[in-house]
Parts: sequence; C-alpha cells; structure tokens
Amino acid sequence: MKITKVDVILMDMHPADNPGWAPVLCRVYADNGMYGDGEAALAYGNAHRAAFGMVQDFARRIIGMDPLDNEVIWEKLYKSSFWGQNGGPVVFAGISALDIALWDIKGKYFNVPVYKLLGGKMRDDLRCYASQLQFGWDDKKIPAVTVDDYVANALKAVNEGYDAIKIDFFTYAEDDGHRLGSEETTRILTPKNYDMIKRRLAAVREAVGEGVDIIMENHSYTDAQGAVQLGRLAEEYGVLYFEEPCTPTPKMNKFVADRIRVPVSQGERIYTRWGYAPYFEDGSIQLIQPDIGNCGGITETKKVCDLAHIYDVGVQAHVCASPLSTAAALHLEAAIPNFTIHEQHVYCRYDYNRRLCIHDYQPVSGRFSIPDLPGLGNELSEYCFEHGETVTVK
Repeated sequence: MKITKVDVILMDMHPADNPGWAPVLCRVYADNGMYGDGEAALAYGNAHRAAFGMVQDFARRIIGMDPLDNEVIWEKLYKSSFWGQNGGPVVFAGISALDIALWDIKGKYFNVPVYKLLGGKMRDDLRCYASQLQFGWDDKKIPAVTVDDYVANALKAVNEGYDAIKIDFFTYAEDDGHRLGSEETTRILTPKNYDMIKRRLAAVREAVGEGVDIIMENHSYTDAQGAVQLGRLAEEYGVLYFEEPCTPTPKMNKFVADRIRVPVSQGERIYTRWGYAPYFEDGSIQLIQPDIGNCGGITETKKVCDLAHIYDVGVQAHVCASPLSTAAALHLEAAIPNFTIHEQHVYCRYDYNRRLCIHDYQPVSGRFSIPDLPGLGNELSEYCFEHGETVTVK
C-alpha cells in the first residue's frame, strides 16, 4: 500500500462570534482506495496559514510511502526537515495532521478502532468537563463579564450533568467587558483585578457546591508572580488544578509549582517528548495537556503519555479544534492508564464546528463514549471540501 495524494484544507470560516477560527485539515489517500483524515490543531490564534503550508510541505515528503509505517514516516519528517528537531507548534502541527490521518487509515485497514491499535480500552467512557465557560455555555461565544454571568454559565453546565467545569476568570474586564491585554494581566496583580477574580471564583464555588470540581484556566496570561497570587487563591476555593499559570518554560513553571499547593497543568504549548521531559524531571507539572494535533500526532503523544506515567503524572488531552481532534483524543485517552479527565470545549457546541465532520460526538451527563467504528470513527464532511480552501499534493 502506498500514499498517492494528500488533500490539505483550510477552513478560514470567520464566524461572527469567533472571527479567527480556521481549522487546518487533511485527507491522505492510499492506492487501495482507503483514506484517512487528520488535523493540525492551530485553528485559533495566528498560525493557521503557516500550518496550512506546513502540512503541504510535509505531504510532499510522504507520497509513495506505506501509510501503515507511521513510525518510519514520523522519524523521516522529524529528522529530514531540519526544523523538526527542537521544532515548535507549526512544525509539529504539520507532522500531527498527517500522523493522525495515518492512524485513521491503519484502523480502517485492520478494521478496528484506533484505541484497539493502542492496546485496547481501559475504560468504556470518559469523565469530561465543560471547558472555557468565560465564553458562555451556549451555541455561540458570549463573553462572561459580571459575576452573575459566571454563575449562570457554571450552573448551566452542572445542570447538564457535568461534575467538573473550567473557567478563565481573568479574560474580560468587569467594568466595560473588554478583553484584557498583557499590560493588565502581567506583573503583580492590582488589587482591583485580584478582587475581581476572587469574587468570580467565590461565587462560582458557592453556586456549584463542593461536589463539582473547578479547574482554573489561566492561558499563561499572568507572569510567574501573578500566577503565585492566583494559585494561592485557588487553594482557598478547592480548585482541582491550575492550568497554564505562566509562560510554559520549565524554570518559571517550577517557580510557581514550588510556591502553591494546587496541582499545576501545562501542555497545549509544549511539544514532543523532548519538550515535556524537563517538566517531568523537576516535578513541576502534575497533569499534562498535550494537544494531539500539535504535539506530534498520535504516534508522539502516546509516547509523551507513557513517559508521564513513569512520573505519576496524569493526562488530559487538550482539545480545541474540529470534531476530528475530539475523536483522536477519545481513542488515546481510552487506552492510557494515566487518563484523568477529557476536555469538552465550548467550541464543540458551535454549529460551524460541528458541521466539519460526518459524526457529531457529544458527551451525555458529563461522560463521553468512545467511537467504535474502524479508524478514528469520524471523518471530514462534504462541507469541508465544498467550502474550504483545498490544495492537493501528489
């Protein structure tokens, strides 16, 4: 079996409530008629055009190779591209997209779900949390500004059956609702901002009670000094873990972890085994959040999770992309012993995201079932090919 061509698709969608949303997808074709789908998980931020080009560049290198040889292909892309070694999000997102598609083909070839190829299911369903409630918990992005907004969003998720929620309490200003910038979020926190965050967190804790886990998201907006302030606040309200407290560098992450008593999670901006190793070695991370779509694909992310297991570090895959990435995460999380919880991002509720795949997997009462179809159990819809910018590499 040989790879004959690759379709690379950019869905530059510009929805009114989320204008930067632009998933980068691909479909790898084999000469026996099989195909597999993958994703470079840089749909948000400012790297989707770079990822779109990166997948094309890497696609040219794998034409004629056996799609079942995922390890051979991974090492080739890593070692022969020059920028792969010690590479960053764009390089590894490019590798990831193709690697995910190869696993999809492999599952279809052997007529089994991907989790079976990873060693089998360790659990039949996954606990998940309602993620990013500062953007609301509806079918479009609605910024949470007032304390009542945060409480209402939290209660809506809890009433749907979630027993865990994640919120960034430091995204929007309380006075006029503007998106806070780095001049407002870095350095020692002002009394005004500290009080705003505390009131939001305290109100949500009181509303949901002690039986619901709260994850404090931070998106690395604060520096290490501000992160310590927030980490100590998180202790007071029984936060489950503190996500991306500061810029993801081992030294500063350890600075924060050593000064607070809340587990620290990092990962959506850490790539490959080489990137994660220092955090494991210094004990500054308790939960990793690798994104399969930019960490190096299923091939590499499974290795990162196995390495984390050596250090008793839990895993929650970062998922903020199309439903294809959700399917990939479910397979991996079902198959690893150190799975902790699954991220159900609010973007997964948006129609412009849900229409990208033929299946719309959603959790029920805060639990996610694992797809049982061969391969990933999901694939790109015709909508992608009709509305996306597609480049075919042969």
